[in-house]
Amino acid sequence: MNYKNVKLILSREYFTRVTSKSFIWGTILTPIGIGLLMWVSGIIMTHNEDKELKIAVLDENQILKEHLENNKKFVFIFKDAPLDTLKAQTTKGIYNGVLLVPKLDSLQAAQVTALYYSDKQLGLETSESLSRRISEGLRKYKMKTLHIDQKTLNILKTNVSINPEPIDKNGKDQSTITTMVAAAIGGIMGFVMYIVVFVYGMMIMRSVMEEKTNRIVEVIMSSVKPIELMVGKILGVGAVGLTQLAFWMVLIPIILFGVNLAVGTDVGMMSNPAISEEMLKNPDLLTGSAKIAQITQEVLSINWLLILPLFIFYFLGGFFLYSSLFAAVGSAVGDDVGESQSLTLPISLPVIIALYIMMAALRDPNTNLAIWASIFPLFSPIVMPARLAFGPPAWQIVASVVSLFLGVWFFAWLSARIYRVGILLYGKKISFKELAKWMMKGE
Repeated sequence: MNYKNVKLILSREYFTRVTSKSFIWGTILTPIGIGLLMWVSGIIMTHNEDKELKIAVLDENQILKEHLENNKKFVFIFKDAPLDTLKAQTTKGIYNGVLLVPKLDSLQAAQVTALYYSDKQLGLETSESLSRRISEGLRKYKMKTLHIDQKTLNILKTNVSINPEPIDKNGKDQSTITTMVAAAIGGIMGFVMYIVVFVYGMMIMRSVMEEKTNRIVEVIMSSVKPIELMVGKILGVGAVGLTQLAFWMVLIPIILFGVNLAVGTDVGMMSNPAISEEMLKNPDLLTGSAKIAQITQEVLSINWLLILPLFIFYFLGGFFLYSSLFAAVGSAVGDDVGESQSLTLPISLPVIIALYIMMAALRDPNTNLAIWASIFPLFSPIVMPARLAFGPPAWQIVASVVSLFLGVWFFAWLSARIYRVGILLYGKKISFKELAKWMMKGE
């Protein structure tokens, strides 16, 4: 193989793509789109018209009046009138709805079904909020009847948390925050690998198909060998992918930080109003600064000097492995999109399976499935990056690295045998049997 030719093809592939308008706009607009999406989703999730609901309450127990207080969302008007009369008044617009609280059989009643009559159905969040208000009112009534004060009730509560500790005295001290941080980092790394394999693998396949369809490859093949063309193309697109990821790693945090400043609050908090509402109700949960400090400490304590080089290795290894397979499929099918979809299915399945194994590994990174999937070369580029933050044993990392290295070499060699035959073959329907023949004979 002439590496000078590979370098020329790599340069052509790289500079042709990075100077194209689609690459430039895609690199710039993708982070902006992510920031815009998170901002808009936060606005939508927290959008509240603050419409006050005037509710007529028909309490058959006559117990909730002193325990159910009004707020900005609900105004409770307790009535002692026939249900049909209250329904008619609701229809006229006097009330927004009628709430019927049935009579309790006993203080031991654990389930109560209240009925809400209205022409307009309550939203999910509003319905849950109303349910909580009634439940809290009944709880206060039961406590008063049973002569239980809140202080006594609080004594009965015991919060238990599990803090993992290493057996070895020299081992790293861990906490539940450590597991959360590791799962978050692992999930992000694994998902990035999943996207990279699909997006850039398909990019290479389409590039090969276009050149074959336009007969450009015939001109190129007069000067270079098929293996040189395949390797140069894979390296070129890989360099494009690394360039784009480098830009995104810089731009996305800046844009998300800007979004947080623009809206004056955390985007993640905005997207989950139930959490923010709960935190406002419970001052004990307002320890965000301490938790952020602990999370920051855990993130900094992770062995990034090991994880980042390994992530780059798995990025390149997974990319080369699957890209060579996608390039082989592209060389075999030409411009037949339907045929390419059927041939890419066996390549796509391991990627999809690896994604599901990765999600299982985030819940428990030490199962046999997670361990062996992180060593198997078709799964390891996605599964092992997700396990790295959990600190797997050194032998598993070494076995995974060696296995992936051998896997890349084997599948690249196999793909090259398909590529050199298929790239100049036109007008022939390719079957799996035909591909197997090319792999075995290389001719």
